[in-house]
Amino acid sequence: MDDQDFLAARFDDHRAHLRAVAYRMLGSPAEADDAVQEAWVRLSRTDTSDVENLGGWLTTVVSRVCLDLLRSRTARREAPLETSAPPALSVVDPEREAEVADSVGLAMLVVLDTLAPAERLAFVLHDMFGVPFDEIAPIVDRSPEAARQLASRARRRVQGAPASSEADVARQRAVVEAFLAASRGGDFAALLELLDPDIVLRA
Repeated sequence: MDDQDFLAARFDDHRAHLRAVAYRMLGSPAEADDAVQEAWVRLSRTDTSDVENLGGWLTTVVSRVCLDLLRSRTARREAPLETSAPPALSVVDPEREAEVADSVGLAMLVVLDTLAPAERLAFVLHDMFGVPFDEIAPIVDRSPEAARQLASRARRRVQGAPASSEADVARQRAVVEAFLAASRGGDFAALLELLDPDIVLRA
């Protein structure tokens, strides 16, 4: 096995994880595959002999590629290209979902009004969607430990913040739609942009 084959084998060990990261951010299977392929191209052209944690390095690369794609998509006013939808894990009760949507909308408005963008991202992605801090870290451009601290600080601030009694209905609807798109189908693009509008400018 030559060096390239060895590198390809190591990359394949991380492929499923990288695709999951990309899909969470982009909400498009096709674009997620493109992001993973671009990560492989960058890996094959980079001297990684000094990289101690290849999985972490690749996660960072994929996250940066996804942010580039989100930036490009926003510039083109392009919606996510959903070529397939993940299978439903359970039957959705419309009445129950409406109740959850209302409570989530108000809670998310508190998050948006109380927290800084990086805190919003760390808190929502980890506490609401269970995204690991090593995946959140490259999105907020921090170390995993710093991302953990952001979420912890955000948690304390949100718990002590009162909900607004005069919520903007249109704004709440946008929040709910973004949240449901992420929770139903894994489309995190709108949610990421909502939590941090400047995220599309990072590369």
